[in-house]
Amino acid sequence: MLDFAIFAVTFVIILVGAVLYLYPTSRTASGIPGLTPTEEKDGNLQDIVNRGSLHEFLVSLHDRFGPAASFWFGRRPVVSLGSVDLLRQHINPNRTMDSFETMLKSLLGYQSGLGGGVTETLLRKKVYESAIDQTLEKNYPLLLKLVEELVGKWQSFPESQHTPLCAHLLGLAIKCVTQLAMGDRFRDDAEVIHFRRNHEAVRMCMFTCAVLGLRFIHIPHPFISWCQQIWSEIGKGYLDGSLEKSSSRKKHFEDALSEMEGVLKSVVKERKGKDFSQPAFVDALLKANLTERQVMEDSMVFTLAGSVITANLCIWAVHFLSTSEEVQEKLYRELEEVLGKERLSLENISKLTYCRQVLNETVRTAKLTPVAARLQDVEGKVDQHVIPKETLVIYALGVVLQDADTWALPYRFNPDRFEEEGVRKSFSLLGFSGSQACPELRFAYTVATVLLNTLVRRLRLHQAERQVVEARYELVSTPKDDTWVTLSKRS
Repeated sequence: MLDFAIFAVTFVIILVGAVLYLYPTSRTASGIPGLTPTEEKDGNLQDIVNRGSLHEFLVSLHDRFGPAASFWFGRRPVVSLGSVDLLRQHINPNRTMDSFETMLKSLLGYQSGLGGGVTETLLRKKVYESAIDQTLEKNYPLLLKLVEELVGKWQSFPESQHTPLCAHLLGLAIKCVTQLAMGDRFRDDAEVIHFRRNHEAVRMCMFTCAVLGLRFIHIPHPFISWCQQIWSEIGKGYLDGSLEKSSSRKKHFEDALSEMEGVLKSVVKERKGKDFSQPAFVDALLKANLTERQVMEDSMVFTLAGSVITANLCIWAVHFLSTSEEVQEKLYRELEEVLGKERLSLENISKLTYCRQVLNETVRTAKLTPVAARLQDVEGKVDQHVIPKETLVIYALGVVLQDADTWALPYRFNPDRFEEEGVRKSFSLLGFSGSQACPELRFAYTVATVLLNTLVRRLRLHQAERQVVEARYELVSTPKDDTWVTLSKRS
C-alpha cells in the first residue's frame, strides 16, 4: 500500500546493506534539516533503537525538524517525508509495481517477474490482482461460512467471558487466506495447523528486528511458527549479519522457508491441469500460464501478506468498535437499512458507506502501516529540497496519519470524518483506498466487512474493564498484548 509496499522499510534495509560500503556518500543530506550521524559506521541506528521503533523515532524527528527531515542509516543519508503535501509532491501515481508484492518477493529472494520491463511488470500485477478478485468471487460462500463459524462460537460464550481478539481473528484470517488460496487441501484443520507451524517460523524472521519496529504480531499459536522465523531473520539477520554468523539460526530459517515452499509446490502440482467447482487463488494463477515457480511465489506472498494485514485490520476494527457504543449502533442501523434480512453479498458491500468509513478510520487511528519507503530512482524535488538519485526516502505514514493539520482531533476514533471529500482524497493519496491500495488490503477490507456485518447484527461489543491497549509499531501495527472484549446478544 502506497510505496510502503514497494520498498517497505525491511526491503530498504536489504538494499542499503547491499550498497552500504560499495558506494560511500557525502556527509550531507541534500541540505534537508536533520540529525548528524551518532556513530561513524551505524549513523543514527542507536537513536532508532533508543526510541523503540522506527515509527517512534520518526515522530520525534519530525517534531524537531518539521515535515522534511533527514538522518543517517549507516553511511548513507535518508530523507523522511512527514506531511500530506510533501507526499503528494513525491508520490508517483503512475507507478507500475505493486509495493507489497515487490517487497515480499525481494525479501524472500523471489526474482521472477521483477526484472522485466514495464509491460511485463504490469501484466504480472494485473494477473495477481485479478487472481485475488476471482478468488473472492468464486469462494465468497466459503468466506461467509468461516465468519459464521467464528461469530456462532462467540454467540455461545457467556456474557461475562473475555474473548481474545488477537488469537481468534488471526486464526480466522489464516483460515480464510489458506483455504481461498489453496483450496480443499486446507479445509482440514489438521493441515491448517501443520501449515501454521511454518507460517510462525516465517513470521518470526521479521519479529526480531525490534530496532526498526518491523515485527509482526506475536501469538503463541502453532500456526505462526514458520512465518515468524523467516520474517525475523529477513529483518534482523540482514541488518546486522547475524544470520550468517549463526549456523543454527540460518538452518532454522532455511528449513522453515523450504517447508512452506514445499507445501505450496505440492498444492500447485496437485491442482495443475484440473478443474474445480470452487477454484482457488492457485488455480487462477495457473490458468494465466505462469510457471509453477511463479505460482508458488505469488501464493507465498498472498498467504503471508493477506494473513497479517487481514488479521490486524479485523483486530483493530473490533477493538475500536468495542470502545464506542455510538459507532456500533450507527453501523447496525446502516446494516439494517441496506440489507434488512438479507445476507451480505459481494455486490452489496459497496453500498455500506459507513462500514467503509469505520474501516478507513481503523486503518488511520491504528496507523496500520506506519512506515513506508522507496529508493529514489531519479533525482527529485520536494518544496525547495533536491533529493538525489539513490537516496533512501521514507514515507512517515504514522506521522502523517496523526497530523493535526490534516485530521481534526487526530487521536480520536471518528469514522464520520470520512464524510468529507478532502479527507477521503488525502487517505487515498496515502495508498489506503482506491486504485492505489494494494490487493492484499482490498482483500482484508472484504473479510473485515463480512466480519463486522455478521458480528454487529448479532452481538454487542464491550471493552474489557481496566484494559489499556497499547500498539507495537511494526511493519503492520499490532496490539502489544492480546486485546479482550466481552459480548452480549442483541434482542
